[in-house]
Amino acid sequence: MSDNPAYKSGFVTLIGRPNVGKSTLMNRLIGQKIAITSNKPQTTRNRIQTVYTSDQGQIVFVDTPGIHKAKNKLGDYMVHVAERTLSEVDVILWLVEPSNFIGAGERHIIEQLQKVNTPVILVINKADTVKKEELLPYMDTYRKMMDFQEIVPVSALKGVNTDTLISCIMKYLPYGPAFYDEDTVTDQPMRQIVAELIREKALRLLEEEIPHGIAVSIEKMQRRKDIWDIEATIVCERDSHKGIIIGKGGSMLKRIGSAARPDVEDLLEQHVNLQLWVKVKKDWRDSDFLMKNFGYNPKDIQ
Repeated sequence: MSDNPAYKSGFVTLIGRPNVGKSTLMNRLIGQKIAITSNKPQTTRNRIQTVYTSDQGQIVFVDTPGIHKAKNKLGDYMVHVAERTLSEVDVILWLVEPSNFIGAGERHIIEQLQKVNTPVILVINKADTVKKEELLPYMDTYRKMMDFQEIVPVSALKGVNTDTLISCIMKYLPYGPAFYDEDTVTDQPMRQIVAELIREKALRLLEEEIPHGIAVSIEKMQRRKDIWDIEATIVCERDSHKGIIIGKGGSMLKRIGSAARPDVEDLLEQHVNLQLWVKVKKDWRDSDFLMKNFGYNPKDIQ
């Protein structure tokens, strides 16, 4: 496949304010659920690499945490990872929502983009939520702020115009062989994806004040014949949160497990016996040791 001299391959990052749909778009483009999504900001904590492969080329997507103002060590880590990625990739996709308003968050991102020479494609996501004639003024507003290689309106949720986006990305990738086998979809360890799928369900089901302070650790992941035995711990920062996560008679923990199991089974393509526990680790987001334990490398914020 990659013996083709016209074959292209390269790295593409998705950036944007939290909640703009980066993970949804990446899942849509590669055709599989790898990155978790929720309506709460800062859902994505690690750089997640996923792979799109076709006869024309291979795109390695790097989904970064949202660029925002940091509040703790985990926040510093997330911002540093996102901003460092900009100069390390071949193409930047900047996702925005359809609007004429360019706020402080967008201006901060423009400042970061103007520091690098990487080609930038502006992706106006959620284009299905506005009329077509409204899109042109929005595109003009952003065009006046910065020169973009392309501006592409899409709907990540509905898959509208995503083929056009892939074609635009391919234009700016260097010629060269594939980095990964054609059946590779992600570089994330399976345990990490399972942990993230469980965290996604907790984010969706729990009250507003808790999700930022949770992590998920996989304690056991063993296969026996046609079933996986998985034991996972949801880690929170306060005793009061532990009670809410467990719920009355264990009801919330059961709901989280029931919601996560089908996604984990789809991922592993087998039945799953999933057991969840809850532990309190105060201020884990400011501890290098605990951050590393939950899959976030503190060295990345040096």
